[in-house]
Amino acid sequence: MDTITIYHGSTNIVTPVFGEGKTYNDYGQGFYCTENLEMAKEWACSQDSDGYANQYILNLEGLTILHLNEPQYNILNWLAILLENRRFSVAEGLPYEAKHYILDNFLPEYKSYDIIKGYRADDSYFSYARDFISNTLSLRDLKRAMMLGKLGEQVVLKSKRAFESITKGEIIPADRSEYFARYCKRDRLARENYKAITSHTFSSNEIYVIDLIRGGIKNGDPRL
Repeated sequence: MDTITIYHGSTNIVTPVFGEGKTYNDYGQGFYCTENLEMAKEWACSQDSDGYANQYILNLEGLTILHLNEPQYNILNWLAILLENRRFSVAEGLPYEAKHYILDNFLPEYKSYDIIKGYRADDSYFSYARDFISNTLSLRDLKRAMMLGKLGEQVVLKSKRAFESITKGEIIPADRSEYFARYCKRDRLARENYKAITSHTFSSNEIYVIDLIRGGIKNGDPRL
């Protein structure tokens, strides 16, 4: 049987229920988990309180999986899904045009999948996406920025069938005295490294969002 172990970090012991949860998370409504136990513990303590890494066994047999980090996808596919689901204000002019250009040309069909695996974007990481559509961050640096802090992949259960394919495992305590400090350190280092990335001078050889629009660059373009 093809199974994986996943964890959901929370201040509570969680029994996942299909149809519940915020609709404006990264990939829309779903149950967000990670295969990394230590990361789940950090997330559980992110509000400076003790928490739990809720463990589940996910049976993948018969489930459809969209894996956004596979070679046939690129970071703009991930960004398009993020732009469709996250709540945020967009300035008029280029940022508005850029958002809709990315949605029109890079949004993959993702809503029919049972499971989505891809980058995780907490609030500081979402600011990198905002900088890209504002034309202040190059495509290369967006890719580099997403590696900062090593948030890793998230595994998101989207369909009723996916929810029916999980079995609850252990409830693993997470101590805020250890994991809140780890969470803060990871976030601080990511922000510091992001400043280093964005401090270099502008390069005409790099692709910015305005180049996507002017060049008519679309999904699958070799220039990417």
